Amino acid sequence: MAEQLDVTIVTGLSGAGKSQAAAWLEDLGLFVIDNLPPALIPKVADLALGGDRPHRYALVVDVRSGAFMDEMTEALVELRSRGARTRILFLEASDETLVRRFENTRRRHPLADGGRVTVGIARERELLEELRAEADVVLDTTGLNVHDLRNRLQTMFATDAPETAMQTSILSFGYKHGLPLDADLVFDCRFLPNPHWIEDLRPLTGLDPKVRRYVMAQEETGPFLEELEGLFTLLMPAYVREGKSYLTIAIGCTGGRHRSVVVAGELAKIFERLGFHPHVSHRDIERA
Repeated sequence: MAEQLDVTIVTGLSGAGKSQAAAWLEDLGLFVIDNLPPALIPKVADLALGGDRPHRYALVVDVRSGAFMDEMTEALVELRSRGARTRILFLEASDETLVRRFENTRRRHPLADGGRVTVGIARERELLEELRAEADVVLDTTGLNVHDLRNRLQTMFATDAPETAMQTSILSFGYKHGLPLDADLVFDCRFLPNPHWIEDLRPLTGLDPKVRRYVMAQEETGPFLEELEGLFTLLMPAYVREGKSYLTIAIGCTGGRHRSVVVAGELAKIFERLGFHPHVSHRDIERA
């Protein structure tokens, strides 16, 4: 039986890391085609004909024309009608980060028209607003180095999941270090007593059994987790029915070292009971 055609559209803001993402995806075994016009996307199905042809493709698409969304929608509809699994990976970053990257590389922003980089970034954000809303995965690369980007992509693409599977990620973070902009759902656990104020627990993290016992012993922790289990018991089957491919849930506390780490680990157990196998990461656990 021939393997199912799997097509990932890689797009997003100029300077957000599309080229680097394409290079990592190629390392992960995807066949990468760069600068492909949307109208030619359905031709990938023809390329994949034959048992010895690649079946996993990453198409890097640069958005410049107003007709882009219509062409993209038509192309994806045609691919799906031919049995392909499709997704859109949208890369973005903060304005400050994008400006710094353009300055460091001495490149001109493609939409700046000789003016300031910030003008080009603003124009591109407006142009891509509708596409971003339709993306399956929005990956913010503001705080990511090349190794972080590789790890995030490896989590999403290293294994070829079944068509009905939904890849889930649970991320702990600290609010004082900024919100993770690529999260689908964010939950705040700062209402729980903070182990930071316990002298013996302060230098430890939520991975330590002593911190876990402290957080789990709080009166509000159990009911909070029960509410989360009820919520995701309702949401996960609905997400699967709607064809959602990826789900990222962020759990935040003040510094991202104690409470959020514990709750993220407990939420992962809930997901396992629901039949999902989440990737768990702790963004700020090593920060002071």
